[in-house]
Amino acid sequence: MPVSEIVLYGTELSGHCHRVVLLLRMLGLPYRFVATPIELRGTAEFRRLNPLRQIPVLQDGDLTLADSNAILVYLAKRYASGSHWLPQDPLAAAEVQRWLSIAAGEVRHGPCAARMVMQWNFPGDIERAKRIAAVLLPFMNEHLSNRSFLATEHATIADLACYSYVAHAPEGGIALGGYDAVLAWLGRIEALPQFTPMAGLPIPAGT
Repeated sequence: MPVSEIVLYGTELSGHCHRVVLLLRMLGLPYRFVATPIELRGTAEFRRLNPLRQIPVLQDGDLTLADSNAILVYLAKRYASGSHWLPQDPLAAAEVQRWLSIAAGEVRHGPCAARMVMQWNFPGDIERAKRIAAVLLPFMNEHLSNRSFLATEHATIADLACYSYVAHAPEGGIALGGYDAVLAWLGRIEALPQFTPMAGLPIPAGT
């Protein structure tokens, strides 16, 4: 258990924050959540935490760390070293890193971007986001057709990094029907101990 208080700055509707919440809960780490909507991220106080004004930000005692995937790596190394969450085997670790890159690439610019445009009119190209998702989801479906999790035989931080925005892809007008292996994988993540869902938003008509 941590000696100092862990504080997580974010919002309940952010998949980037949700992936960190999932790992904190699954590691049994107590934390304090500080709601940080966009209007607070331009304040001098928050810029001291992250000059890029992005969430999530994690504070663990004297440590302040931004970037959700970096936070996942830190928590796994600090509080679950040698566990299945971030394996030490070179190939398994490389597979985890590959999916962390996909989470920051195709997942961010596909399902995540579509959701931001559809739900909050965030500036972006919805058709481009859907094209990226149309490549990503069949790839994930094929990859998961003969395995339970993305990187190894056990859940890792790679699964948590990819879960939230894929699970909520319909909120960006991206249907998951027909991706049976992806849906089964989502179900396995949701069955993990201490799983907690992310708040949902309306699904656009026709999705």
